[in-house]
Amino acid sequence: MFVAQIERCATICKLPVTAMTLPRHGGLHMLLLLAFLIGIVAGLRAMTAPAAVAWGAALGWFDVSQSPLAFMAYRWTPWVFTLLAIVELITDQLPSTPSRKVAMQFSARIIMGALSGATIGASGGSLLGGLIAGAIGAVVGTFGGAAGRSKLAAAFGKDAPAALIEDAIAIVVALLIVAAV
Repeated sequence: MFVAQIERCATICKLPVTAMTLPRHGGLHMLLLLAFLIGIVAGLRAMTAPAAVAWGAALGWFDVSQSPLAFMAYRWTPWVFTLLAIVELITDQLPSTPSRKVAMQFSARIIMGALSGATIGASGGSLLGGLIAGAIGAVVGTFGGAAGRSKLAAAFGKDAPAALIEDAIAIVVALLIVAAV
């Protein structure tokens, strides 16, 4: 029903969205859910989400070659984002790292969530939907991740174990999301 409504709207608006361009695992709604979830990952770790998505695109797990985000599948893109993700994982452990909720950190998470979500969306012909879902997910992930990490840090009595758990969750969830696209 939902897919039929999307196709009807696409026909009226003359957009190239058909059942053939929707992702193979559950249609457009699943694609937007995955974009939202990768946004949550970006809220946890800004660079982990685009690194995982770039690897998925570069390895051919999903196709973005005919979209404006084709660069996400280029040879060097996953390596660049992976390097940035490693730097982020290291700098996050430093006591001088600002809160993820300050303007610069928060906006970076929203931008990376939007980029990652848009890439997932583009694989099924819904770049804009994925962009919006990824950005919203990044907001949720930023605030939810901060709250969760604070509770974990309080339980451990220090921040380092909580940060490492958050790192592991972000990496594993990002890989699961990209594998599901």
